[in-house]
Amino acid sequence: MIAAIEGEIVVKEPNYCDIMTASGVAYRLFISLNTYAALDKPRVRLLTSLILREDSMTLYGFTSEAERGLFEALIKVSGVGPKSAMAILSTFTPAQFAEAIANGDERLLTRAPGVGKKSAGLIILQLGGALDKIRASGDSASFKAAQALETLGFNSREIAQALAKCVSGDVPTLVKEALKLLKKP
Repeated sequence: MIAAIEGEIVVKEPNYCDIMTASGVAYRLFISLNTYAALDKPRVRLLTSLILREDSMTLYGFTSEAERGLFEALIKVSGVGPKSAMAILSTFTPAQFAEAIANGDERLLTRAPGVGKKSAGLIILQLGGALDKIRASGDSASFKAAQALETLGFNSREIAQALAKCVSGDVPTLVKEALKLLKKP
Protein backbone atom coordinates (compact mmCIF):
# COMPACT_ATOMS: atom_id res chain seq x y z
CA MET A 1 0.00 0.00 0.00
CA ILE A 2 1.18 3.53 -0.77
CA ALA A 3 0.20 5.73 2.20
CA ALA A 4 1.51 9.10 1.00
CA ILE A 5 3.48 10.74 -1.79
CA GLU A 6 5.69 13.79 -1.50
CA GLY A 7 7.24 15.71 -4.34
CA GLU A 8 6.96 18.47 -6.91
CA ILE A 9 3.73 19.03 -8.82
CA VAL A 10 4.48 18.53 -12.49
CA VAL A 11 0.90 18.69 -13.81
CA LYS A 12 -2.12 20.07 -11.97
CA GLU A 13 -5.62 19.64 -13.39
CA PRO A 14 -8.99 19.89 -11.58
CA ASN A 15 -9.39 16.10 -11.32
CA TYR A 16 -5.77 14.88 -11.16
CA CYS A 17 -2.19 15.91 -10.55
CA ASP A 18 1.16 14.38 -11.41
CA ILE A 19 3.78 14.45 -8.65
CA MET A 20 7.49 13.89 -9.34
CA THR A 21 9.18 12.25 -6.36
CA ALA A 22 12.83 12.67 -5.36
CA SER A 23 13.56 9.26 -6.90
CA GLY A 24 12.53 10.56 -10.34
CA VAL A 25 9.25 8.66 -10.56
CA ALA A 26 6.10 10.65 -11.36
CA TYR A 27 2.78 9.45 -9.96
CA ARG A 28 -0.68 10.44 -11.22
CA LEU A 29 -3.15 10.95 -8.39
CA PHE A 30 -6.83 11.57 -8.92
CA ILE A 31 -8.02 14.36 -6.63
CA SER A 32 -11.17 16.18 -5.56
CA LEU A 33 -11.83 19.83 -6.32
CA ASN A 34 -11.24 20.60 -2.63
CA THR A 35 -7.77 19.04 -2.84
CA TYR A 36 -7.12 20.84 -6.13
CA ALA A 37 -7.89 24.17 -4.46
CA ALA A 38 -5.55 23.34 -1.55
CA LEU A 39 -2.57 22.59 -3.83
CA ASP A 40 -1.11 26.09 -3.76
CA LYS A 41 2.60 25.26 -3.44
CA PRO A 42 4.91 23.55 -5.96
CA ARG A 43 6.05 20.93 -3.40
CA VAL A 44 3.31 18.88 -1.74
CA ARG A 45 2.64 15.82 0.38
CA LEU A 46 -0.61 14.00 -0.34
CA LEU A 47 -2.12 11.08 1.54
CA THR A 48 -3.17 8.34 -0.85
CA SER A 49 -5.55 5.48 -1.36
CA LEU A 50 -4.64 2.80 -3.91
CA ILE A 51 -7.46 1.02 -5.74
CA LEU A 52 -6.48 -2.23 -7.41
CA ARG A 53 -8.71 -3.54 -10.17
CA GLU A 54 -8.28 -6.42 -12.55
CA ASP A 55 -7.14 -4.06 -15.30
CA SER A 56 -5.74 -1.03 -13.43
CA MET A 57 -4.01 0.43 -10.40
CA THR A 58 -5.35 3.87 -9.52
CA LEU A 59 -4.03 6.30 -6.89
CA TYR A 60 -6.29 8.87 -5.24
CA GLY A 61 -4.73 11.81 -3.39
CA PHE A 62 -5.98 13.78 -0.38
CA THR A 63 -4.74 16.75 1.63
CA SER A 64 -6.25 15.53 4.91
CA GLU A 65 -6.89 12.31 6.78
CA ALA A 66 -10.56 13.36 7.04
CA GLU A 67 -10.93 13.40 3.26
CA ARG A 68 -9.13 10.08 2.81
CA GLY A 69 -11.19 8.46 5.58
CA LEU A 70 -14.42 9.67 4.02
CA PHE A 71 -13.34 8.40 0.59
CA GLU A 72 -12.56 4.97 2.02
CA ALA A 73 -15.89 4.87 3.89
CA LEU A 74 -17.81 5.90 0.75
CA ILE A 75 -16.30 3.27 -1.55
CA LYS A 76 -17.45 0.59 0.91
CA VAL A 77 -21.07 1.65 0.32
CA SER A 78 -22.81 -0.65 -2.15
CA GLY A 79 -23.05 1.07 -5.54
CA VAL A 80 -20.60 3.89 -4.76
CA GLY A 81 -17.34 3.63 -6.65
CA PRO A 82 -14.24 5.79 -6.57
CA LYS A 83 -15.58 8.23 -9.20
CA SER A 84 -18.79 8.83 -7.24
CA ALA A 85 -16.82 9.16 -4.01
CA MET A 86 -14.56 11.79 -5.61
CA ALA A 87 -17.63 13.65 -6.90
CA ILE A 88 -18.99 13.73 -3.33
CA LEU A 89 -15.62 14.93 -2.00
CA SER A 90 -15.57 17.65 -4.67
CA THR A 91 -19.02 18.80 -3.56
CA PHE A 92 -18.71 18.61 0.24
CA THR A 93 -16.03 18.97 2.88
CA PRO A 94 -15.91 16.03 5.32
CA ALA A 95 -17.61 18.20 7.98
CA GLN A 96 -20.43 19.20 5.60
CA PHE A 97 -20.89 15.58 4.59
CA ALA A 98 -21.02 14.42 8.23
CA GLU A 99 -23.67 17.04 8.94
CA ALA A 100 -25.75 15.90 5.94
CA ILE A 101 -25.52 12.29 7.15
CA ALA A 102 -26.41 13.30 10.73
CA ASN A 103 -29.48 15.14 9.43
CA GLY A 104 -30.44 12.37 6.99
CA ASP A 105 -30.52 15.01 4.24
CA GLU A 106 -30.93 13.02 1.00
CA ARG A 107 -31.76 16.15 -0.98
CA LEU A 108 -28.44 17.77 -0.06
CA LEU A 109 -26.46 14.64 -1.02
CA THR A 110 -28.09 14.57 -4.47
CA ARG A 111 -26.22 17.81 -5.26
CA ALA A 112 -23.13 15.71 -5.91
CA PRO A 113 -22.86 14.68 -9.58
CA GLY A 114 -23.92 11.07 -10.13
CA VAL A 115 -25.69 10.75 -6.77
CA GLY A 116 -29.42 10.21 -7.16
CA LYS A 117 -32.11 9.91 -4.51
CA LYS A 118 -31.68 6.14 -4.28
CA SER A 119 -27.88 6.38 -3.87
CA ALA A 120 -28.23 9.18 -1.32
CA GLY A 121 -30.64 7.08 0.73
CA LEU A 122 -28.28 4.11 0.60
CA ILE A 123 -25.32 6.27 1.66
CA ILE A 124 -27.28 7.64 4.62
CA LEU A 125 -28.48 4.16 5.58
CA GLN A 126 -25.03 2.56 5.44
CA LEU A 127 -23.03 5.47 6.87
CA GLY A 128 -25.63 6.84 9.28
CA GLY A 129 -24.54 4.52 12.06
CA ALA A 130 -20.91 5.20 11.24
CA LEU A 131 -21.01 8.96 11.86
CA ASP A 132 -18.58 8.57 14.74
CA LYS A 133 -16.15 6.77 12.40
CA ILE A 134 -16.39 9.61 9.87
CA ARG A 135 -15.72 12.12 12.63
CA ALA A 136 -12.89 9.97 13.97
CA SER A 137 -11.25 9.94 10.56
CA GLY A 138 -11.28 13.73 10.64
CA ASP A 139 -8.46 15.94 11.75
CA SER A 140 -7.46 15.33 15.34
CA ALA A 141 -8.49 18.82 16.52
CA SER A 142 -12.09 18.32 15.38
CA PHE A 143 -12.18 14.82 16.84
CA LYS A 144 -10.81 15.97 20.21
CA ALA A 145 -13.24 18.90 20.25
CA ALA A 146 -16.11 16.50 19.50
CA GLN A 147 -15.02 14.26 22.39
CA ALA A 148 -14.91 17.25 24.74
CA LEU A 149 -18.38 18.36 23.68
CA GLU A 150 -19.74 14.83 24.15
CA THR A 151 -18.48 14.80 27.73
CA LEU A 152 -20.43 18.03 28.27
CA GLY A 153 -23.61 16.19 27.31
CA PHE A 154 -24.23 17.22 23.72
CA ASN A 155 -25.32 14.55 21.21
CA SER A 156 -23.36 13.66 18.08
CA ARG A 157 -25.88 15.28 15.73
CA GLU A 158 -25.67 18.65 17.52
CA ILE A 159 -21.88 18.41 17.65
CA ALA A 160 -21.53 17.58 13.94
CA GLN A 161 -23.75 20.53 13.01
CA ALA A 162 -21.84 22.94 15.24
CA LEU A 163 -18.35 21.80 14.23
CA ALA A 164 -19.27 22.05 10.54
CA LYS A 165 -19.78 25.79 11.10
CA CYS A 166 -16.56 26.35 13.06
CA VAL A 167 -13.44 27.73 11.41
CA SER A 168 -10.73 27.37 14.06
CA GLY A 169 -7.88 24.91 13.85
CA ASP A 170 -7.02 24.31 17.50
CA VAL A 171 -9.03 22.34 20.05
CA PRO A 172 -9.71 25.02 22.73
CA THR A 173 -10.93 27.58 20.20
CA LEU A 174 -13.01 24.96 18.37
CA VAL A 175 -14.71 23.99 21.63
CA LYS A 176 -15.42 27.66 22.46
CA GLU A 177 -16.85 28.33 18.98
CA ALA A 178 -19.00 25.19 19.12
CA LEU A 179 -20.25 26.01 22.63
CA LYS A 180 -21.45 29.41 21.42
CA LEU A 181 -23.40 27.64 18.67
CA LEU A 182 -24.68 24.93 21.00
CA LYS A 183 -25.67 27.33 23.78
CA LYS A 184 -29.20 26.50 24.78
CA PRO A 185 -31.67 29.37 25.31
